Amino acid sequence: MSKSVAIVYWTGTGNTEEMAHALESGVVAAGAEARVVPVADFSADDVPNYDAFAFGCPAMGAEELESDEFEPVWEACVGALGDKPVALFGSYGWGTGEWMETWQADAEGAGVNVVCAVIANEAPDDDAVAALEAAARSLVEA
Repeated sequence: MSKSVAIVYWTGTGNTEEMAHALESGVVAAGAEARVVPVADFSADDVPNYDAFAFGCPAMGAEELESDEFEPVWEACVGALGDKPVALFGSYGWGTGEWMETWQADAEGAGVNVVCAVIANEAPDDDAVAALEAAARSLVEA
C-alpha cells in the first residue's frame, strides 16, 4: 500500500496554492498518493487518514501565519500529528522568510516531526519547485 500525503494550504494570491500543486506532482512522482486540500476543507479529524503532511501558508502581516482560517486548523492538528513526517511551505513578498523560521521552530517545539521547510519569494521559481520536489521525496521516504 502506498503512502498517502495530505497537502493542506491557505493562499491569498495563488502562490502558495501553486506550491501545493508542485508538491503534489513530487509526491505522485515519488510513488505515493497526494491530496491537495484547502485548509477550510481540513480538520484534525482528518489526520489519521494520512501517513504524511505538508502544510502551506504564506507570510502575513508582520511575518506571521494567516490567523483567521489557517492558524486555527494548524493548531488543532499539531497534537494529532504524532511522529508523522511534516513539511512546511509558503510564499512571501517581503522580508527574509522569518515567519517560516518561527513556524518551524514553534512546530518542532510542539513535537511536530518537521522534515523540511520550503519558501518562495512570490511565485515559486525553478529553485523553489526543485526544493518542493525534494520535500515531496522526503515525505514519501520518511
